[in-house]
Amino acid sequence: MSHDTPCATDPAAPLRLVRDASGALVMLQPEGPPEPVTPVRAFALSAPDAGISLVGADGRERHWIAHPDELSPEARALLAEELAPRDFAPVLLQLRSVSTFGVPSTWDVRTDRGDTRFVLKAEEDIRRLEGGALLITSAHGLQLRVPDRQALDRASRRLLERFL
Repeated sequence: MSHDTPCATDPAAPLRLVRDASGALVMLQPEGPPEPVTPVRAFALSAPDAGISLVGADGRERHWIAHPDELSPEARALLAEELAPRDFAPVLLQLRSVSTFGVPSTWDVRTDRGDTRFVLKAEEDIRRLEGGALLITSAHGLQLRVPDRQALDRASRRLLERFL
């Protein structure tokens, strides 16, 4: 199935995105061969809805999309499909228990994707973001988001404060 979608941010330099026969995202240029591209958010945590770079197989940027909301609905849908697997970061809803208040420690949590347990290796694996948000990285590299730690229940906040 091929989606032929115009998505230029500059009408003087038309750009189209399509899916090839294998389902890969391909950028069609006015001049030059079609090129497989991977969309990458420039500011995935602080401004996820602004700035997407289309990157070639060599890791170099091929096209910059400053404001995806200016694209056609079809182009936004293609980009969203491609970005979804890269954007996987469950939201931590409740911190049920921790094995110890030192690190490493095993955390038992409830997320928007279900219940899970993970190991926190070091206190540095809890990153503070703007607006009271946190990004917690498990020993296996799984990242969990806490959009607003003040929105957590009192018991979760108390446990979390021991690590901040």
